[in-house]
Formats: sequence, structure tokens, C-alpha cells
Amino acid sequence: MKKIVTQLAFIISLTLYSFTCFLPVKDYLNITGPIKFGNNEYLLSWSSHPAANFYKQEYLIKGDNPDKFQQMLMIDFVITANKVKDVITAKVTELEELKKKNPAVQYEVFENNEEFMLDFLVTQNSADGKKVEIVERNVYRYKYIREKSGKSGVLMFGVSTRSYGNDITTFFEKLKGDRFDVINALGQFQIPQVAVLE
Repeated sequence: MKKIVTQLAFIISLTLYSFTCFLPVKDYLNITGPIKFGNNEYLLSWSSHPAANFYKQEYLIKGDNPDKFQQMLMIDFVITANKVKDVITAKVTELEELKKKNPAVQYEVFENNEEFMLDFLVTQNSADGKKVEIVERNVYRYKYIREKSGKSGVLMFGVSTRSYGNDITTFFEKLKGDRFDVINALGQFQIPQVAVLE
């Protein structure tokens, strides 16, 4: 892989996920589950259709608490004629905006055969700002696809890993040694085919 962008820092801003646990989850992308990644199987836990051309789905290991998960898979699909590089540029711009509020923002972008991968960290502080309560490491893989019904756009398949409270120090120590394990696994992963439901 060719390294395109390297920035070292932490994002002291974290957008937490919201889940509606007692409503049926709609599979907008018609993906046969569960999805197996590594040694775990992930079930569809949340989905959204926030815009006419945009679909989002999230997957958790059975029994995981959505408010305190350890690892989650994400699939986003946007119907667009824009290139993958345009989408990555927009995401990097978003991270740079966060960097203005927190000079410790960290991310890295890779390119491989017209696909892109983005590796970044976000955190959430305690209410008084004195300690970090949550660390979230995300690896996103972006590619341009034509889904089964013929719609074209950018697909993002992501892996999100979290650590909480007293476990954060150990999380960072472990990340130093196995950071590229997830990157390599995601790069080799056969992303499920999608078919947008009409």
C-alpha cells in the first residue's frame, strides 16, 4: 500500500452511536448475515437511511452492549458519481476541522488500486475534561462499486474498536504492536455485495 497522508495526534471529540434497541432493524443494503470478520460473527444491530442516496448499517457481536461495545462493523453506501478520492478528501477535511479544536488529531490514509483506507483515533473525555473515558479506533475501507440493481457509488466498510476507562492504557500498548493487523485483514476482506432495497 502507498501511504498518502500521515498525521499524528488524537481527536478529543467522539460522536457516540445511538441505537433504537426495541425496533426491528431494516436491512437497507440486503446483505446476507451474519458477517464473519476475523474470529467473530457480527449481526445487523442498527441502520439508517438519512438521505435519498445514503445508507448506513452497523453490526455487533451477538450479546454486545451497543453503548459499550468492544468492536463493531460498519457499512455505508452513498449513490454518487463522485470519485472515492473525493469522499476521502471530504473525510480528511472533517478531521482537519476537528484538529482546529484539538491539536492532537491523528489519522493516516492509504491508497491501493483505486481503493482507500483511513485509520484514525477519536476519544471522549469526562465531563470535567480531566481524563479520557473512551478511545475509539476506526479503520475505514472505501471503494467504488456498482450494486446488484445497477446503482453506482462509494461503499465504506469499517471496523471500529473501543476501549474504556482503566483499560485504555493497555489498549494503546497493544495497538503499538498490532496496529496493522486490522488494516491488513480489512484490506484482504471480501466485502459483501450490496443491493439497495427499493
